[in-house]
Amino acid sequence: MSVQELVVRRGRRSGVTTMVAVHSSTLGPAVGGCRFKVYPRVHDAIDDVLRLSAAMTRKCAVAGLDFGGGKSVVALDAVPTAEQRREILLDHADLIESLGGAYLAGPDVGTGPDDMLVLSERTSHVFCLPEEHGGTGSSSGPTAVGVLAALRAGARAVFGDDGMAGRKVVISGYGSVGAHLATDLAGQGAEVIVSDVDERRLAAAREQGLSLVRPDEVLGIEADVLIPAAVGGVFGPGTEVNAPLVVGPANNQLTGDTVAADLAAKGVLWIPDFVASAGGVVYTLGREAQDLTHEQALARVENLENTTRRILDAASANGTTPLAEADALAEARLTSGAEPRTPSPQEPRTAA
Repeated sequence: MSVQELVVRRGRRSGVTTMVAVHSSTLGPAVGGCRFKVYPRVHDAIDDVLRLSAAMTRKCAVAGLDFGGGKSVVALDAVPTAEQRREILLDHADLIESLGGAYLAGPDVGTGPDDMLVLSERTSHVFCLPEEHGGTGSSSGPTAVGVLAALRAGARAVFGDDGMAGRKVVISGYGSVGAHLATDLAGQGAEVIVSDVDERRLAAAREQGLSLVRPDEVLGIEADVLIPAAVGGVFGPGTEVNAPLVVGPANNQLTGDTVAADLAAKGVLWIPDFVASAGGVVYTLGREAQDLTHEQALARVENLENTTRRILDAASANGTTPLAEADALAEARLTSGAEPRTPSPQEPRTAA
């Protein structure tokens, strides 16, 4: 499916280019994070927002959410000052507001709840505000819960049980989600090895007593589980992976969909990233758009284990890949949906 709408605009305050891609509104208003990142060229940012918005469509569809897929990107050419950052965010908020609720923004790489608060000064179409301002704050915890749910299903398929005690787990990326995962898995008795490009994060990992490796060593380590929790584009046609199970929250981990079959041919079970990473959006929308309690929303995140199991069982029965079955599940929801929808006065126009 091609993108439904792409809007690229230069901010009137900052002069910085920001953009929003609405990939699909078949199931409801598009949701997706706001990425704040330095790009070599604007076209690189456009490619990124298009890929990410398409992944959000699949993520929402597979997770059973009545929302479509979207994404927004702030295409920086240099790291801004605090004052410049605020101007850029206000420009981006104006762009989001101009879409009239067709796209709802949340945090992504480079942004967090405090940035969502700045956006909320100019648009109501934003979620994950700080808790003291009525939002659910960071979604990193629920995202990690979702990854662990998918991991349990994957571990049973590969190892016969979901116990992590004594298993070697490599986590590439010790950001907020990666740190949550490391803490939980170490608590379960796993041998956890982490990697990151940020020395401050590595210092925190050392304090936690975790083993460290360089980023360029991650794929070469023999392990039971590999968790990509940093950048995308990790796996290409010739990539060698020394772990039988790969599951993680990083978006767009494959350089192309055909790589899923390449990994399967090498005996690697790769759980689609848009399945494993859905916990954050499932939790946030449950709380902020559907008024669920914390416990109810978290139960929906935990249900990603059943969704993953369903996908893996179908792949095994049909002789396909988990990606093919996850795509089929997403397509089934999208084709059974109505025509593209826009928010009406009777339904929430925001996730807040």
